[in-house]
Amino acid sequence: MANYALVYFGGSEPASEEEGKAVTDAWMAWFGTLGDAVVDGGNPFGPSATITPGGAVSDRGASGATGYSILRADDLAAATAMAQGCPQLAAGGTIEVYETFEVM
Repeated sequence: MANYALVYFGGSEPASEEEGKAVTDAWMAWFGTLGDAVVDGGNPFGPSATITPGGAVSDRGASGATGYSILRADDLAAATAMAQGCPQLAAGGTIEVYETFEVM
């Protein structure tokens, strides 16, 4: 078993408080289907910056990532299959799945 970072990109913002509740409910339902595989449900990202090797700083993250979650799975294929049910996709966003490993 390994941990996998799901990195979210794009997606639409809820247009109303009611829609926001429905989105939150969808995320909670999805997490519920994953059970103990959810290591960290994550959070959306706020303001960001990019720092270049030369030290220049821009006021935006270069990747456009909008949030993350951490899941535990047997392999990349299993983590990717779990991600396919994520509400991020229904909101028009995309997900990148990365295996993480401890080095410290």
